[in-house]
Amino acid sequence: MHLSLRAIAALLMLLTAGLGLVVVLADPLAVQTLRHQGFDQYQRWQPRAYQAAPVRIIDIDEASLDRIGQWPWPRTRLASLVERLGEQGVAAIGFDVLFAEPDRTSPRRVSGDWPLTPTARAELQGLPDNDVAFAEAIEKQDVVLGFAARSEATADAKGLEPRYRYVWMGEPDAGILNTIGGAVRPLAPLETAAKGVGALSFVPDADGVVRRVPMVMSLRGQPVPSLSAELLRVAQGTPNYILQRAGGGAPALEALRIGALTVPTTARGEMWLHYTPAQPQRYVPAWRVLNGTADPALLQGHIVVIGSSAPGLLDLRFNPLGQLMPGVETHAQAMEQALTGQHLGRPAWAMAAEALLVAVGCVLLVAIGAFMGSLRAAAAWLVLVSALLWGGWWAFSAHRVLLDTFTPAIAWTLAYGLASVCRHFRSELQHRWVRQAFSRYVSPNRVAHLMQHPEQLELGGKRQQCSFIFTDLAGFTSLMESIDPADAVQLLNRYLEEMISIAFRYQGTLDRIMGDSLAIMFSAPVEQADHAQRALDCAMEMHRFATGFTRQQQARGMAFGHTRFGIHSGEVIVGNFGGKALFDYRALGDPVNTAARLESVNKHLGTWVCVSEATLSACAPRVARPVGRLVLKGKTEALQVFEPLDEVPAGYAPLAMYRSALDALRAGDVAQALERFEQLRRAHPDDPLVNLHGARLLAGERSDLIVLAAK
Repeated sequence: MHLSLRAIAALLMLLTAGLGLVVVLADPLAVQTLRHQGFDQYQRWQPRAYQAAPVRIIDIDEASLDRIGQWPWPRTRLASLVERLGEQGVAAIGFDVLFAEPDRTSPRRVSGDWPLTPTARAELQGLPDNDVAFAEAIEKQDVVLGFAARSEATADAKGLEPRYRYVWMGEPDAGILNTIGGAVRPLAPLETAAKGVGALSFVPDADGVVRRVPMVMSLRGQPVPSLSAELLRVAQGTPNYILQRAGGGAPALEALRIGALTVPTTARGEMWLHYTPAQPQRYVPAWRVLNGTADPALLQGHIVVIGSSAPGLLDLRFNPLGQLMPGVETHAQAMEQALTGQHLGRPAWAMAAEALLVAVGCVLLVAIGAFMGSLRAAAAWLVLVSALLWGGWWAFSAHRVLLDTFTPAIAWTLAYGLASVCRHFRSELQHRWVRQAFSRYVSPNRVAHLMQHPEQLELGGKRQQCSFIFTDLAGFTSLMESIDPADAVQLLNRYLEEMISIAFRYQGTLDRIMGDSLAIMFSAPVEQADHAQRALDCAMEMHRFATGFTRQQQARGMAFGHTRFGIHSGEVIVGNFGGKALFDYRALGDPVNTAARLESVNKHLGTWVCVSEATLSACAPRVARPVGRLVLKGKTEALQVFEPLDEVPAGYAPLAMYRSALDALRAGDVAQALERFEQLRRAHPDDPLVNLHGARLLAGERSDLIVLAAK
């Protein structure tokens, strides 16, 4: 039993909506990759417009390395760089460099462990140590150093020495932040001298692109800032970070307040970056700062972060614009966004909204694909998916909100596609059923031809050479009167079913059923060069079946009659006749009437199968007895007719003897013909044609011309 279209649509709605929800909520890597690539495309179409902000990168570029020397530079030179920047009145200095080991370029080192306390450092006064000089320079300025985050816990169980306080708006819960297991910290004297320490690390996505910067993370249960966040704090001279949790008690961060700045974050404390194209004015070469040629206006009151764009130092990252950029620029762009308020965000409700879009859209698109016409459904799908994708772009371009409309669009397309395929498949089943049902009323080859050539479903006809078989079951009316009508109908249906099946096997077209009679047509609607052969072979197979079927029924005591066949070929007009409301596909012309008369003439001849010379001459040689020249009722011209035989039956005269007698009759040798037919009649009293011609000769007929006064 086939499911209804409504049931199939309901199942598809549940399946696609449920599967879509699972995929969106599980957020597998493939979905993340699709979403990120879509967001990247948004940025390529509309990167952040650069707006002057008090942030500069002091670039240890190739020119600086050429002029000053290869990296690492002695820390005395870095101390000079810090002093020069202090003289220019910068707001804060950050190093995108990790100083975890002593300077190997120092001209003099003290044996033993490096001093870790100010007391130990005081003991080294006067010694030419580069790290001491660097620490002293740091101590005099607002400098932020960096530490490297590690996923595994370090042996040092101590946390970072805080220079700040974290204030939670809502229940404190550092577990909602990205957690780091440990930190590779700067040398203790340098860390002590600095005004702040922040994380240098940011974790790129699976494709290596940096899209977010952690502004705050969790280390041993305590919040710790990134280099960008710490520079913003130190530049403002504020001691506090305020962590604002999402409303409703959700385990998520919503924003980080640093002094006068509010930075929207992801649930785990990350900042989405909206990148600008490369801006040369963002960079100041380090060598210009050291030799005093840097423009003071580029530095005064600015936050500066020191890093390298030199490819050899391997601090290069991919951004969503498809560009390779120095890692230090990530920190700079994060601070620019915070200072200018040009934030890019993905709201906490985004995933829930996307899941709702998937569920509702899948239900709607399944309904459209299942119940709407193909063209209208395709147009509706195109409009809805286009509107969805445009909505995602509008949210980004107008409001700087990141919504994933790509995953819902794909889910909608799959839902629509599945519904369309199921509808098409069910439609095919229905068409097949209709075709099969129609084929029970119309010949299958006619149905197939109309399916392939619908333009021929119009009134009119054309001239065509065709062959025809007419059959009639003798005595069936009397049989209907002697048995139960239901039994008679069942018996007739069994008989007709096999007769029609034989006709279809020879690609015959069922012209019509007339009670217990059939009319079969060949070479229409599809032309068949061998239509005469098909008609004769088909009629003989039908004759064999009908003879066997009659014997079976008679053996059961039922007076089931024999079937008569008439076969003829000729030119007719074949086509659709009737009116616009109802067509009747048939052939019109004298050959049709002649075939019907040949079937009927069997009653007068005593034969069961009659075929015209027009048909027999177009067939391969086979056993056939000439009947004679027949002038059918209503005709004036004689028609040469034959009785086709699979073999000469028992009780029939030998074929050669029969032909010899008929030849004598045709030659006008009446005495010879009469003698031969009389001999044949005595030897074969059951031969119908022998009896026919013998009786005609005795009645005074002198030729094989038989004029029929009745049908």
